[in-house]
Amino acid sequence: MANDLFKALAVPTRRIILDELTEKSGQTLFEICSRLSMKHQLGMSRQAVSQHLVLLEAAGPVETRREGRYKFHDLNTAPLRRITERWRLPDPFGPEKSIP
Repeated sequence: MANDLFKALAVPTRRIILDELTEKSGQTLFEICSRLSMKHQLGMSRQAVSQHLVLLEAAGPVETRREGRYKFHDLNTAPLRRITERWRLPDPFGPEKSIP
C-alpha cells in the first residue's frame, strides 16, 4: 500500500488536491475543480480531476461518501501516519528528559 501512496503523492496536482481537502474536507468534484481553477489556475477537465481523485482514493488518502446524488471527498490522513510511524526515530533525550 505504501508504494501506491508514494506514487499518488509523486504528482504535484494530487498534492494540491490534498491541500485543498485539508482546508475544506467533504468537497464535491465541482468544488474541487472550482478551487483548482480559481486558486491555482489549473485548467483541468472534470474528468482529469476525477481520475486523480480515483487514484488518491485507491492509495488511501482520500475517502468518498455519497449523500443522495452528491459524492463528497474527504481527507484520510491514516495512510500518511502509517508511513511516518514506519521511520520514527527514538527520542534522543530518553523518556525522562524529553522537552515538550
